[in-house]
Amino acid sequence: MNNKKKLVMIGNGMAGVRAIEEILNANPDMFEITIFGAEKYPNYNRIMLSPVLAGDTTIEDIILNEEQWYADNDITLHLGKRIKEIQRGYKKVIAEDGTEAEYDKLIIATGSNPFIIPIPGHDKKGVMAFRDIDDCDAMVEAAKTYKKAAVIGGGLLGLEAAKGLLHLGMETTVIHDQATLMNMQLDTVAGAMLRSELEAQGMAFKTSTLTTEVLGDERVTGLKFKDGTTLDCDLLIMAVGIRPNMALAKDSGLFCNRGIVVNDYMQTVTDPAVYTVGECAEHRGIAYGLVAPLFEQAKILAYMITGQGLKTYEGSVVSTKLKISGVDVFSAGDFMGTPGADIIELMDKVGGVYKKIILEDDKIKGLVMFGDTADGPTFFQWMQDRKDISEQRSTMLFAASGLGDAGHSGIDLAASMADQTVVCGCNGVSKKDVVDSIVKGGLTTRKEITACTKAAGSCGGCAGLVDQILASTLGTAFVESEHDPMCGCTELNHEQVKKQIKNKKLTMVREVMSVLDWKSEGCHVCRPAINYYIGMLWPQDSEDDRTSRIANEKMHANIQKDGTFSVIPRIYGGETTPDELIHIGKIAKKYAIPTVKITGGQRIDLLGVKKEDLTAIWKDLDMPCGYAYGKALRTVKTCVGSNWCRFGTQDSTSLGIHLEKQLDRIWFPAKVKLAVSGCPRNCAEATIKDFGIVGVEGGWEISTGGNGGVHVVVTELLCIVKTAEEVEQVAKAYLQHYRETGRHNERCAPWQKRVGLERIKALVVDDLDNRKALIERLDLYLAQQEKDPWVARIEDAKKDGLKIFSEYTPIDIPVRVES
Repeated sequence: MNNKKKLVMIGNGMAGVRAIEEILNANPDMFEITIFGAEKYPNYNRIMLSPVLAGDTTIEDIILNEEQWYADNDITLHLGKRIKEIQRGYKKVIAEDGTEAEYDKLIIATGSNPFIIPIPGHDKKGVMAFRDIDDCDAMVEAAKTYKKAAVIGGGLLGLEAAKGLLHLGMETTVIHDQATLMNMQLDTVAGAMLRSELEAQGMAFKTSTLTTEVLGDERVTGLKFKDGTTLDCDLLIMAVGIRPNMALAKDSGLFCNRGIVVNDYMQTVTDPAVYTVGECAEHRGIAYGLVAPLFEQAKILAYMITGQGLKTYEGSVVSTKLKISGVDVFSAGDFMGTPGADIIELMDKVGGVYKKIILEDDKIKGLVMFGDTADGPTFFQWMQDRKDISEQRSTMLFAASGLGDAGHSGIDLAASMADQTVVCGCNGVSKKDVVDSIVKGGLTTRKEITACTKAAGSCGGCAGLVDQILASTLGTAFVESEHDPMCGCTELNHEQVKKQIKNKKLTMVREVMSVLDWKSEGCHVCRPAINYYIGMLWPQDSEDDRTSRIANEKMHANIQKDGTFSVIPRIYGGETTPDELIHIGKIAKKYAIPTVKITGGQRIDLLGVKKEDLTAIWKDLDMPCGYAYGKALRTVKTCVGSNWCRFGTQDSTSLGIHLEKQLDRIWFPAKVKLAVSGCPRNCAEATIKDFGIVGVEGGWEISTGGNGGVHVVVTELLCIVKTAEEVEQVAKAYLQHYRETGRHNERCAPWQKRVGLERIKALVVDDLDNRKALIERLDLYLAQQEKDPWVARIEDAKKDGLKIFSEYTPIDIPVRVES
């Protein structure tokens, strides 16, 4: 006997199916479920329609719930069947083909309809919306015959449609009635940056322009505007907004206003047996169009309909995190601000990054971000929590994102995020959801996390953040999957990108993204990686792309939490002289350095250097750059060895100084630390370094793949050699092999675990010809690294006739604070 209640849902889209998933999670045996979908496809990701239109992916790739999923959950699915009538008195729905289904509970999830502007000629052939797969198919067919497209609407949907049409080879113009593109999500600065980026991709724009008529006889041939001008086109896409699809509900007697009006339990106010979720629903006067609030509604609906209690939906504070034609944008709250508002602003025109935060009483009132949105979810959480950010305001726009490298600024974005912070706005996935899938579910790759939680499964904008959480949670146990894409901008993984750069001799970052069909202009994950791979593979034929570096590497100093900088000169092997110490002391006094610290790497750290003093202090120090900010050789730590220590068996200091001078100015996939101990007492801690050397009777013991810090990894024995010359050869070969096969941001410890010590030993120690070849490639690279970066910046300043850093800014990253 079947005691299950009958649940019918009209609509088979993202919000409705999410509600069904929540219901099944709460009580899988409560309902006999029937779903009617007007389209012929199962639930798919509408956010990914643009890549389908552009031909970058297929409908099969964006299906969220395969037909088998419905079968596995005993759901009766009717595809291609539109409901024409709801008979609430009989608790029955009737489809256009006559199919009927009775219900105890009904969910209406009919979504929305595209709005077509009712101007003369709007019904001509060649005029269409961009809302579903059928629209994509129609546009693809049109592009085979027609070559000039116009898109009315400069919002997200319009720009994505324009991008797809460009990929189809059509000359595309976007018409927008406002001066700023995406004016509901971006301020004028971000809108202008977006326009510039899209114009570079080939889009044309007519902003502040009102369309008054569609020209042509049977088919569109052009547009007429309010100012009297015209534009030729033979395909017109209207992407000016959506309207809740509520006609069926209204015909059945349900109360409708802007949408189908619901209470705080997502029940229609007219009939408690009928629920509504998604874009068709109106709650407290608001009809939401973004995915995140719709998924919040789905949870409340499931909670109520399964009888778990009276949990209420009180509306959503929405943020927008989107990828527009490959460019990341994020906005939330009042991001425009008013005259005299308290504003923190960062601009990097060259790197294409802009961030603005509006404050009120030291609390975030709104924010807008362009290009680098990694810390957007954290800021949004702070805004929701009404967090006092007075201590963070001078550094928050630098911290943890692509501009402020987490590994070097001391801030781990993933670790610093609160558990409740929403990582994936498209699917309502929090940081805790991701961490739980890793810790409790034993997941180790982004692909597995996406399959489990749906994070990074929609627009892909949070893929990099999911990777950061994965790496932060697993620590040194994290080994990137061979199959995971480098980031959300491409389907290629690190090995595939390196192979293409080598085989096609690609020598510029933008060339790589163009030739390899990047989905965007790159992000803070892929651009630094590409820049590194190019420099490593083609040292003689490429130039460093500074716009693709993180902020610390651009600035050649570490940004501190108060907005000042840390300057650490190179002190080879940790050995200095009285004169050098006096010199450093005089410089510290001259510039009123508040803190002078001996580092763990046996160097001297000048902390609290003002930005405007950087170039001058480098010049006055007249010492080599210590690279304490970059993915480079940091230090070669030494003990005093046999020169002074009665236990010392080898001259560790001389060897350490020699190695540091030989390996100086080398960029690696991640930071590299060496240590040389003069005896097995290991005072230099060589056994937790990337490359450790310990003096023993008659030679040197070399061990590799160690790591200090939170997740300590002890080195593994690579080999024992007799001479300092052999140590240098093995060190150079090992590090070059790491440079060539390591993935950007992958430390030696996980790299060695991934590649395997025996494989490394065979190529670096046993195969002498290969060792020699590795050393030759490293020496070729080193021959191109002649100029110290501090010296280069000083010379640039002199060239421009400038004296201090505040007058000379190699990159445009001013931080402006207005009150």
